[in-house]
Amino acid sequence: MHCPFCNHEETKVIDSRLAGEGQQIRRRRECLQCNERFTTFETAELVMPRIVKNDASREPFDESKLRNSMLKALEKRPVSSEALDAAVVHICHKLRALGEREVNSRLVGELAMEELHNLDEVAYVRFASVYRSFQDVDAFREEIEKLRHRRPFVISCRRAVPRRSRPTT
Repeated sequence: MHCPFCNHEETKVIDSRLAGEGQQIRRRRECLQCNERFTTFETAELVMPRIVKNDASREPFDESKLRNSMLKALEKRPVSSEALDAAVVHICHKLRALGEREVNSRLVGELAMEELHNLDEVAYVRFASVYRSFQDVDAFREEIEKLRHRRPFVISCRRAVPRRSRPTT
């Protein structure tokens, strides 16, 4: 690391701490030549894959574009912004975990629909209607039927009563 004061090439680390909610490392450094101290921040550079569109064009992944499209589907729905943020982070994590340099836009859309299905069914249908280009009411009806069959069953359970232990004699 070059010293910002004298441009000397050698510095030593005096202190290291986590910063930015654990996403960064803050380091206090000291120049070995002029003895000036300064702070640096290190973050991991995580490369997102490029998106291959349906027309074969390529563009960089845009997290804000994903968030805005999901937000539009969630408009006036009872879903917190924290839940939306978590869903976007989950999608980004899945895309990074693929380890691919390029992914099809269709995959991003499917991942978004999966997350929306977990967040809110109405938002899921809204997103699906645009994403899959529903042409008529029957397409909506079919998607809602698929949604009904996919919905998990809720099983009611009785409260477990502990067994009485037998007295040992």
